[in-house]
Amino acid sequence: MDKATYLAAWDRYMILGSEVFLGIGLLIFLFYEFKIAQIKDPKEKYDYVSTHEIRYFWYAFLAVVIAACIFLNSVATETVASRYQWLIYVRLISTGILGIIAYLFTNSVINVYYPRYLMKRLDRIRNKPRVSPEGNTMRKLSEEEEDAHLDEHMIAEEASAVHSVDYDVWIDEKTGFKKIEKYFDYLHTEECADCGYYTLKIDVEEIVTPPTHSNPGVLHKHYKCSFCGHRELKKVTIAALSANVA
Repeated sequence: MDKATYLAAWDRYMILGSEVFLGIGLLIFLFYEFKIAQIKDPKEKYDYVSTHEIRYFWYAFLAVVIAACIFLNSVATETVASRYQWLIYVRLISTGILGIIAYLFTNSVINVYYPRYLMKRLDRIRNKPRVSPEGNTMRKLSEEEEDAHLDEHMIAEEASAVHSVDYDVWIDEKTGFKKIEKYFDYLHTEECADCGYYTLKIDVEEIVTPPTHSNPGVLHKHYKCSFCGHRELKKVTIAALSANVA
């Protein structure tokens, strides 16, 4: 195979490879959006988004990065190899290294900025009005109202010193139908007061004063920012046990 034929074949395969990986990235993105559209229950959608969105996002992004690196190896190939043909292999290695650097840099940037969008999206899903089996719009109870609908096991989980959870209670006021949804607080990130990024996360939780049947308790949530290292403490009042049981 002469040099001109070889270089033409090289360009053709590089372009084909970039198109394949670009298509893979697009398919991953479309599959994820299709999967989300198929989930009708807001709680199930919330769980799926919080568990899978970042993973699918990175798979799609990685495919696009690979597509870009491969495509760069089809640009001006004849000029690059005009003196030494092996330079096209040097370029292949160089673009691979650049691709890794670009991926690592973007990964760091998105870990700082993307959670802001994700948390807002999850918040919209979590607070979207639920619909009862009878077709009525349900109302989300306030923290004070929901206490009477939780049993002691749920109360203990909300007050746990190790990775506490939170419960949302929705009720159909026309029929009395009730739906209780469970959320894990420690998986969520919040906006850091120092750097402003959504990288503040629960690090440690401890019950300072356990609740009793006559007095409320106190829970301390210790937060740490994964970006700037900022720490802060939030005090949470745990309702008295007598007020929590219907």
